[in-house]
Amino acid sequence: MIVLQILKSKGSSKVETIRPDAPLSEAAARLSARRIGALIVSRDGQTVDGVISERDIVRVLGTEGAACLDRPVEAVMTRKVSSCAPSDKAVSVLARMTEGRFRHMPVLEDGKLAGVISIGDVVKARIEEVERENAAMADMISGA
Repeated sequence: MIVLQILKSKGSSKVETIRPDAPLSEAAARLSARRIGALIVSRDGQTVDGVISERDIVRVLGTEGAACLDRPVEAVMTRKVSSCAPSDKAVSVLARMTEGRFRHMPVLEDGKLAGVISIGDVVKARIEEVERENAAMADMISGA
């Protein structure tokens, strides 16, 4: 299974982005409204400047309190972002996400944002793939 197949199975190719100068309060509201765990931080909607996640917001809230919600996203976002390509294998992406301890990865095609996958997306796709392989083996053994 490759990343492109995971993106196709998600249905929507729309990537939720937020500008680096937007306040954290806006990021928190959008994460909540869309029931997602991260936003791609981008000045132009096509390149990745960073990622802002629920974890990032909770960490700063825990140390600074509610006043931090007026700070710009770029003050809190994760700047060092690992990305993947549509042709990358799901198992290698899963390994990178697990090793790096992050849950969201932008998908770049020709240097432009093509999608976002979460560790949940990759795990779900991997489970479905294993189930299909298992069914095929069972059919082969039973002679079906």
